[in-house]
Amino acid sequence: MRLAVLKERREGETRVAATPETVKKLVGLGLTVAVETGAGAQASIPDQEFAAAGAEIAPNAGAAVSGANIVFAVQMPEATERTQIPRGALLVCIAGAYSDPGMLNQLAEAGVDVAAMELLPRITRAQSMDVLSSQANLAGYRAVIEAARAFDRGFPMMMTAAGTVPPARVFVIGAGVAGLQAIATARRLGGIVSATDVRPAAKEEIKSLGASFVGVEDEEMASAQTAGGYAREMSEAFRQKQAALMATTVGKNDVIICTALVMGRKAPTIVTKEMVAQMRPGSVIVDIAADAGGNCAATVPGESIVTENGVKVLGYKNWPARIPVASSSLYAKNLLTFLNTFWDKEAKSVKLLESDEIVQGVLLTRNGTIVHPQFIPSRAA
Repeated sequence: MRLAVLKERREGETRVAATPETVKKLVGLGLTVAVETGAGAQASIPDQEFAAAGAEIAPNAGAAVSGANIVFAVQMPEATERTQIPRGALLVCIAGAYSDPGMLNQLAEAGVDVAAMELLPRITRAQSMDVLSSQANLAGYRAVIEAARAFDRGFPMMMTAAGTVPPARVFVIGAGVAGLQAIATARRLGGIVSATDVRPAAKEEIKSLGASFVGVEDEEMASAQTAGGYAREMSEAFRQKQAALMATTVGKNDVIICTALVMGRKAPTIVTKEMVAQMRPGSVIVDIAADAGGNCAATVPGESIVTENGVKVLGYKNWPARIPVASSSLYAKNLLTFLNTFWDKEAKSVKLLESDEIVQGVLLTRNGTIVHPQFIPSRAA
């Protein structure tokens, strides 16, 4: 059985879906592993290291996927590469199904089975293969490092003979995996940290990391979390209460880290242009949610800007790709764990049981049809 690892071609994508460590383990399962040349270059993994781990180095995507039964990628391959994947092969990647539903019809017609790792159910058994959590963790860390680099006053309180430098005040919006890591990192750098989240469980998590909680606490907040651990879309009345609280909070802080996302929808706008106008010159806003439109009204997705009043707004896309060595390592382990979970040692093949909760959560297409309940055309219409 052959497994292909593709080079990422989307702009700004620096990660790779396998590492020499995971290649060795994949070969140990009995797989022939083909890695497209240059796949790991931007994650500091040369072809020679993949070859030393037992991989065949393929000169291009077509050669890598030729005869492949399984294809690993970080993001959904571009159309040219998708058409080269053999019928009946299993493609495992972050599919981005919500942003391009029409792509699923093409994949189904081509007979490619797709496992969308971003749709993995938030259950205990799936934690070690949860790509969203592993990548969000690193994104939260990187966001604070980028903020510290952009912030001109320093993060910790520093007492010198010439005087005292006050600590940075950091406000984190959203206390999911990325937000909690941002809180922890900002605290390690010496900042005074506060955070907000609409989910009731987040309050104690925020406080446990040494940050203070800022939030609207009412009856709606009590039901603000989905079964999958994501934030629900809140009512207009709640958003107005939240906006009033944010208006008095944002201007008091030096650094704002935005991480709030709603699964499958545009990110909620929480920091308005009026709030940005209240911030001091030199303040920094880091918007991890930029890929989904951003939590800040001043964010320009994919760019770093300075507002008229001197506030720096970092709206970079694909934050995990800004720390590719670590993010590739964790992502590759997530995919290896997924494959191991459904690997039939005797048959030396992957078996995705339709009755399995994880399979039901991630499988988009199978045997030429769209099978995921959220994307079946008759239900999605």
